[in-house]
Amino acid sequence: MPLTGEYEPSPQQWVRDQVAQYEASGGREANTLLDTGLPVCIFSTRGARSGKVRKQALMRVEHEGAYAMVGSQGGAPTDPAWVANLRKYPDQVTVQDGPEPWDGVAREVTGEEKAQWWERAVAAYPPYAEYQQKTDRVIPVFVVERAEPANPA
Repeated sequence: MPLTGEYEPSPQQWVRDQVAQYEASGGREANTLLDTGLPVCIFSTRGARSGKVRKQALMRVEHEGAYAMVGSQGGAPTDPAWVANLRKYPDQVTVQDGPEPWDGVAREVTGEEKAQWWERAVAAYPPYAEYQQKTDRVIPVFVVERAEPANPA
């Protein structure tokens, strides 16, 4: 069941527009990063401070049903806001890759597992390698896997 609660759209108009168009079309439209033609997914998280639902389109990096969320922010010196959201609420993330969103659980990966996911991410979106070179921070990578269904009482 997708995250519930008050939705706080992105302050960036193009992000708001992309999320709205993607969701309204069941992922048939607005499913690439601007004019690159490279696929994106919509990720919803719970705001670390506000508790509101936040949504962003991120590059589609999928492997065996799990998805990576790469906190590159174009190589900026700080993490994107959603990184704090996942660190506080790793069990409150929804992934939409096509018409049906699904509940996930995120975990930050390190070491060899991160290296494998980083390789997949760069293969999906080569500028990630440049972004890491642009910044002194280590770009975080989270893996989102399907949440186990709740047991009915």
